Amino acid sequence: MTDEQLEHLRHSLAHLLAAAVLELYPDAKRTIGPAIEDGFYYDFQFSSPISEEDLPKIEAKMREIMSSWTAFSRREVTADEARAAFADNTFKIELINEFSKDGQTLTFYTSGAFTDLCRGGHSDGIASLEPECFRLTKLAGAYWRGDEKNPQLTRIYGVAFATKAECDAHLIMLEEAKKRDHRKLGKELELFTIIDEIGSGLPLFYPRGAILRRTLENYIIDRQEKRGYVPIWIPHITKGRLYEISGHLQKYDAMYPHMELKDEDSYYLKPMNCPHFMMLYKQNPHSYRDLPMRWTCTTTNYRYEKSGELSGLTRVRALTQDDCHVFCMPDQIEGEVNLMLDMIDELYRVVGFNNFWVRISTHDPENKEKYIGDPVVWEKSETALSHLIERRGWTHKVGVGEAAFYGPKLDFMAKDAIGREWQLSTIQLDMNLPERFDLEYIPAEGERQRPVVIHRAILGSTERFLGILIEHFAGAFPMWLAPVQIRLATVSETFIPFAQSLLTELVEAGLRVEIDTSNEKVGKKIRASAMMKVPWTLVIGAKEAEGGDYKVNVFGSETDLIIPPIELIARANEAAKIPSA
Repeated sequence: MTDEQLEHLRHSLAHLLAAAVLELYPDAKRTIGPAIEDGFYYDFQFSSPISEEDLPKIEAKMREIMSSWTAFSRREVTADEARAAFADNTFKIELINEFSKDGQTLTFYTSGAFTDLCRGGHSDGIASLEPECFRLTKLAGAYWRGDEKNPQLTRIYGVAFATKAECDAHLIMLEEAKKRDHRKLGKELELFTIIDEIGSGLPLFYPRGAILRRTLENYIIDRQEKRGYVPIWIPHITKGRLYEISGHLQKYDAMYPHMELKDEDSYYLKPMNCPHFMMLYKQNPHSYRDLPMRWTCTTTNYRYEKSGELSGLTRVRALTQDDCHVFCMPDQIEGEVNLMLDMIDELYRVVGFNNFWVRISTHDPENKEKYIGDPVVWEKSETALSHLIERRGWTHKVGVGEAAFYGPKLDFMAKDAIGREWQLSTIQLDMNLPERFDLEYIPAEGERQRPVVIHRAILGSTERFLGILIEHFAGAFPMWLAPVQIRLATVSETFIPFAQSLLTELVEAGLRVEIDTSNEKVGKKIRASAMMKVPWTLVIGAKEAEGGDYKVNVFGSETDLIIPPIELIARANEAAKIPSA
């Protein structure tokens, strides 16, 4: 089954869901029901709340009526006919009025005894499907048309695949995903929390979580500085004038409201870093000999994401970026982007994201008002990025309309340990903001020229990348990344001084170590260490204190390591080395 056929199947099942709901709840008001990745949903307004306990009943009704859904018939209708058919449904009336005002053709699609307002894209083979090829999975709240000022609806989600076997495999993956949920593990492993008094989407990190994020960020900093990238630092607020120049005030809709200050200009929390980089570059004259200039800054941005879209670390309002802007000449683009591609490839191999592909995100020529700059510049930029990925031989697709408003980009999609796909790194080629900020460099000959700016974030967002890594590793981080690499479990109080001395040696050797000095039995201490997924647990008793071999309980292994004291630090540092890509 092709991707298009699968999308049509899922859209058709959204219709089937609506038909089943209306049979069971005749006074429910249906709204919209699209196909989505892995399945479908439909939003309803119910007169009385329903719960997830009602989903099996709705699902059974879907299977009962699907045998009559042998085909979809299409009928064009006038706006008055459509309004008459949905006279008691204000949601559909709103859509009908909007579509007819825009001059769109209104169409009804019917299958079985069910008719809905729809643009099309269906599968005629619903009746012949395996009955178990879909499953209703959950309920969620959703505002009508995504606007918090509108009524809240009940969204029913389902998953759907071409066969029962594919659906079952996906459901197993979803169960595994629940166990790996980074919000659950973040609490259990004392990594991060979100506190209502501080605000939704504003995570706070406990010591373990802070060490984890610092380790990850330092990995990127080390790799990029060895390649000639240099740090800068920028403030977290700015005058609104900066975003007028960049175009963000006109084109970007996730900025927090401005701060009104007495006798001062309006200030904004920064939602992105690009304009600050541009202004810093502009302060000094630059020769072609200075280029490329590779500037980086790991800094936090603030975006007003809708509350319903926030999710743990993967969708936040305070996001930290390993941001980089490279100012270069046009003939340096290929070398600079390839340098970035090498770093992305290395990171993905180190963390085990071995199956990734690249979306070449281009502008939508049908919606030119969404973008700034000359169409000729856009075509040139998009062609340059496409050629670089094609030469690498990496799997790629074109995403029309997915570009930033100022330039095309490369978006990297990677699969985690259980097969889920995530959007991670991004590289953006920008020939527009240098024009808006009047950036220049002096070439070897001739008049002053505009540099090209390449925007790059390998982690993308530290918070999001961490959320994905927590789930990818199920909280059992490799030793190089683990916030606590070794835990010392004392058999009794007698051995605490020796354990503290050993801790000092290990810490001085660059390892992250803690001691469990509680009064619990050693078996319980080992289990407690395993619950925190600490890679190595060393029992400290009489034998160890007298110079005997260490017995190391390795998380996830049924076999202990036996290590002579003289080898302990070397073996631990070897285990904690960052793996080669």
